[in-house]
Amino acid sequence: MTTAYLGPEGSYSHVAALEMTPEAELLACGNFSKVFSAVVTGGADCAVVPIENTLNGGIAQNIDFLQSFDGLFAFKEHAVKIDHRLFVRHGADVKKIKRVFSHAQAIEQCSRFLYKNLPEAKLIAVPSTAAGLEMISTDGDAGIAGAHMRAAGLTASDCNIADESENYTYFLLIKRGCADEKIPSRRIYFSAVCDNRAGALLSLLRPVYENGLNMTKIHSRPIKDRRDEYRFFIEAEADYSDANVRRALEEVKSGAKSFRILGCY
Repeated sequence: MTTAYLGPEGSYSHVAALEMTPEAELLACGNFSKVFSAVVTGGADCAVVPIENTLNGGIAQNIDFLQSFDGLFAFKEHAVKIDHRLFVRHGADVKKIKRVFSHAQAIEQCSRFLYKNLPEAKLIAVPSTAAGLEMISTDGDAGIAGAHMRAAGLTASDCNIADESENYTYFLLIKRGCADEKIPSRRIYFSAVCDNRAGALLSLLRPVYENGLNMTKIHSRPIKDRRDEYRFFIEAEADYSDANVRRALEEVKSGAKSFRILGCY
């Protein structure tokens, strides 16, 4: 089995891929579009992608990709604890750092540290935290990456520099497939579009409430080329093998302009 992930090796996606598919051959991709495409085209059997961070919320690009790539489905969820460290060249003076390289999410998650300690440094977003370390070439450069990372010639800070110590990113294991009523689940992830009018969302989700399903998250994303229309992405604690749960989802579907189950895990 081959698992696609956002590379290079050492990225948090790489850590998640190792933990979620320990026996698989891993395929590093340069961006998330290539990660999803690898599964669609058959270049990989599955993909591991981040979907939400406890500090930054939903990862919009991957939420949109999961919706837009037909035939893909989330079968498993996994949390990775995020421990960000500041990496510099051996002997470099942190006070003289002029550029900080990392993934945009990591930069955001360390904003308080950067504002306080490196207020004049230029913050440069790169495709992954691991790629950021590869950009360090002078004593004026730094990178933000996981505490698990090791890089020749670089030293990591002693402490986690993230704004919050309890920081987790949730990853989904994506494959080609669909919901299977024979397989129990702990949570169900689905998308729906309703009319743009007062009370429409309340009406749409009434079956969720009436059937006692605990909604654990909801995101809204604008629908491209359709002004003032939004698609809602909803996760609820529910077992898809339960006929009552499937009946509740059918009620939601009947009241929606469009509806799709994106994952059961």
